[in-house]
Amino acid sequence: QVLFVESGGGQVEPGGSLRLSCGASIGIFDYVSMGWYRQAPGKQRDFVASITNNDNTNYVGSVKGRFTISRDNAKKMVFLQMSSLKAEDTAVYYCNAVRTGTQHMFDSWGQGTQVTVSS
Repeated sequence: QVLFVESGGGQVEPGGSLRLSCGASIGIFDYVSMGWYRQAPGKQRDFVASITNNDNTNYVGSVKGRFTISRDNAKKMVFLQMSSLKAEDTAVYYCNAVRTGTQHMFDSWGQGTQVTVSS
């Protein structure tokens, strides 16, 4: 069962912007926090940002001030606006519900969307 479908990735130059989207097929969407995670080549998947059902947000330090997470409960979608992109932001980006803190809720991940920052 596909729970999350990510899109919006691509290749951009350093300093560029991208907006990622995630459609969620979970009945509890309105009640849970949602998050974005990323996995760079050869590294583990790491937390990037989360948003509660009351629109409180949390970011990993390296993206604060550059990334903005938002959600649309009516459409069961989560977004990640990324600006001032850096080479180190290159990764496959995934969304998931958040169990607590930065921990993902579901073990089933979507296919992700590739973000490549390169000149």
